[in-house]
Amino acid sequence: MADPRRPRAGGRPSGPRSGGRPPAPRRTADPARLAAYDVLKAVRLEDAYANLALPEQLRKHGLTGRDAGFATELAAGTLRRQGTYDAVIAACVDRPLAKVEAKVLDALRLGVHQLLGMRVPPHAAISTTVDLVRARVGQGPAGFTNAVLRRVAEHDLGGWVRRVAPDPGTDPVGFGAVAHSHPHWVVAALAEALEAGGRTDELDALLAADNEAPTVTLVARPGRISRDDLLAELDALGEESGGAATPLSPYGVVLSGGDPGAVPAVAAHRAGVQDEGSQLVAVALTGVSVDGDDATWLDLCAGPGGKAALLAAIASQRSALVTANEAQEHRTELVRRALTAADGSLVPGVAKVVTADGTAPPWPAASYDRVLVDAPCSGLGALRRRPESRWRRSEADVATLVPLQQRLLDAALTLVRPGGVVVYATCSPVVAETVGVVDAVLAARADVVAEDATGALPDVTDARGPALADGTSTVQLWPHVHGTDAMFVAVLRRRA
Repeated sequence: MADPRRPRAGGRPSGPRSGGRPPAPRRTADPARLAAYDVLKAVRLEDAYANLALPEQLRKHGLTGRDAGFATELAAGTLRRQGTYDAVIAACVDRPLAKVEAKVLDALRLGVHQLLGMRVPPHAAISTTVDLVRARVGQGPAGFTNAVLRRVAEHDLGGWVRRVAPDPGTDPVGFGAVAHSHPHWVVAALAEALEAGGRTDELDALLAADNEAPTVTLVARPGRISRDDLLAELDALGEESGGAATPLSPYGVVLSGGDPGAVPAVAAHRAGVQDEGSQLVAVALTGVSVDGDDATWLDLCAGPGGKAALLAAIASQRSALVTANEAQEHRTELVRRALTAADGSLVPGVAKVVTADGTAPPWPAASYDRVLVDAPCSGLGALRRRPESRWRRSEADVATLVPLQQRLLDAALTLVRPGGVVVYATCSPVVAETVGVVDAVLAARADVVAEDATGALPDVTDARGPALADGTSTVQLWPHVHGTDAMFVAVLRRRA
């Protein structure tokens, strides 16, 4: 073996004995960036959900505090803005993105987010991304990464949008897709939903809100803990874990910071993590009057259990019982956990937790006083908290879901007794999944009448959704208006 201290033929001597510089130490990839990279990899290869993959990676890489916050924003922000960043990267490479190795493209997206979406100095964003590629892919791709990111750094985000997005005047949907990082079909569907609700000029505001990191919202489950006591408990944990009352839900608390799992009330299932819009769906079902008895309630599509837990808490104060149903056994287990007290028993207000097909339920007709149908949907109303879902859904998914939603609603209307109420809800504002479903079912049933859903949420303003075919109002919440997921609510009553 040749002596490594000797100069190679035609080369300069190196090392301290020959007067040259010692070789620079090999840099390692930053743990926070490695964690974010591994989240993107899990989303791409395993169809993982980022909000579930993140905690695992934070633990794996030993990240807490500011480092954990950096990794979280890097991963989630990159997934939200992936469409915009891909358009920028495509303008900076000499090949189609499909020809760029997937592992390298993940790293490039992380680097672009640091350059265009975070307050990371350009030299740090570029060098750390190159280190990441060198560690996880190889030296050759590291040079390619360096060259691409240097081109990206030539303009800010606004400058790149002007270069790569269509003209908003002639193609507003195409502009929205690139500028706000949504698939083209999603932008078109959201534009249609806004127009149906009389909000034609709010598309940019909605798309921008979808790219904002959501706040963590807790729900104080009545009868188990009051909102005031939950706020006091948060204050006692210190400044980092304080909270403030939500403006719309009477049970909600916005968490200032910290790990919600470390809150004693959450650990004991006296409180839970639940978006304010989701809370309002339960509020709507319980806020409508029923004729006669009011003791048996049904959550037909209860997974993963958040709404069922709030319904059970309210039911326990009214001497009512909730049956929580879910079609899939693994999701039924999530519901069961949400409805189980610290001693292993079901929480007050729960009749039972069952696994059954909601379209062919095992209960007799007219068995329940109140029924909630929180139908499986495209989830386009929750893009803030599920950043990867916008890239997984397609128009074909909506076409598949609509018949299922109609069957579930029809089954619920059969299960509710005359004089009882059904609330149909989706975490999607898409017209086909909302008023389209309700109108189709109402057209086939003479024993059901729609009611003004805004009456079920009298304290929520500016929430009137698209009207049904008979002119009845629905409720449509919006991230850019209410700060919630885009929940849809319709109220239906079985005729006495």
